[in-house]
Amino acid sequence: MSTCAKSSGPELSDIPGDPRTAKSRVLETGAGIAQDFTPIKQICAHLNAFHVYAADPARCIEANHYCTHLTEDVRQCLIYDSPKSNARLIGVEYMVTPRIFASLPAEERRLWHTHEFEVSSGLLIMPTPTGMPNSVWEAAETAEMRDIIPLYGKTYHFWQVDRGDPVPMGPPQLMGSFTSLETVQAVNPNGLDGLLEDRDKRFKVSYREKAQKREDIGPVDKHPDADAMLK
Repeated sequence: MSTCAKSSGPELSDIPGDPRTAKSRVLETGAGIAQDFTPIKQICAHLNAFHVYAADPARCIEANHYCTHLTEDVRQCLIYDSPKSNARLIGVEYMVTPRIFASLPAEERRLWHTHEFEVSSGLLIMPTPTGMPNSVWEAAETAEMRDIIPLYGKTYHFWQVDRGDPVPMGPPQLMGSFTSLETVQAVNPNGLDGLLEDRDKRFKVSYREKAQKREDIGPVDKHPDADAMLK
């Protein structure tokens, strides 16, 4: 049976261990004030999309990316199962430009995926910050999509929360992105409507409207070695 886990966030009962004590909260607050979290502070974008398991393309999970730009050619993202304060860190994604991708060995390139369909279909979004006017944010998001559409991503998930694992278990899982309507229908027979209805409702967006605003973005010249896991 095909499945795609939603980004609803964990309940306390889903995570093993005793609830945090008042002592630990006080100590963490003090450490948060005193310590410098420079790498984390470089995060400049929250992206929401879905990742497909390379070993099982009929299985996917919603993924919230929190990304840093290391250079103009390399980005790195922490992947969480939700945007909530108790979100679980489930994986990482690296993104590189076509120039970097072309320099990689052929076998390495087969581990990377494209973002064209995610962008053009409205599947990939940059959730609007609270209090930000939609018109202003739409312009910023569309500009970001222009930058992302040619990039190649390499993603591994360590915590398979969609199958109920209480902690990260087993080897890392190579993940891909949806590359066509057919790959979406392998997970959800109702296509993008079925996949994105709940997500769009939670983030108060419409993938159809986003697709219309992005009609002039792309197509891109995709390397034939990419998306090997779904071919």
